[in-house]
Amino acid sequence: MQVCPACSRSQPEINRFCIQCGRRMGGRTNNPSDSNTNGQAQEQLNITVLYGMVVVLILAVLFPPWETPPTQAPEFLGMYFILSPPAPEAVVSRMLLTIELVTIAIAGMYGAFLFRKK
Repeated sequence: MQVCPACSRSQPEINRFCIQCGRRMGGRTNNPSDSNTNGQAQEQLNITVLYGMVVVLILAVLFPPWETPPTQAPEFLGMYFILSPPAPEAVVSRMLLTIELVTIAIAGMYGAFLFRKK
């Protein structure tokens, strides 16, 4: 058990914040430049990779995958700008767009974690 430095309430060792007053346990602050108990700096996600992921997500929405309308045989028409479809009756493939956006988001978060700064 550990004791909160602000309100003196007993807390389990696993708690990082006091459940009574919300203060960080162990007297440490949330400042990322502070070091942890082992003397190592806290890790931060790579913000550049996250910004890159946001740009790619915006591009994926602007250049969605198009397919033929439901009345015609299924065919992938490619990536065209959202304001200029490949054919007037073409529709955005919602399934392919969803797969594309989820894949980009997962890859971006994984990349930001993989290339994190220490």
